[in-house]
Amino acid sequence: MDKGFIYTLEDEKIIEYMQLSTEEKLKWLEEINEFTNMVLSDREKELREKLRACEI
Repeated sequence: MDKGFIYTLEDEKIIEYMQLSTEEKLKWLEEINEFTNMVLSDREKELREKLRACEI
């Protein structure tokens, strides 16, 4: 893969996430999205979307 990004998680973090209820997972996702939209500049948001689309 020559575009996008890769990251790893510790097994403990994956297990911890798996133990959350669906409601807790959705709440976590909503909070992360709200935080990200508050702190990123318009340029950073644009770059994030390009990463997601594997354009960079």
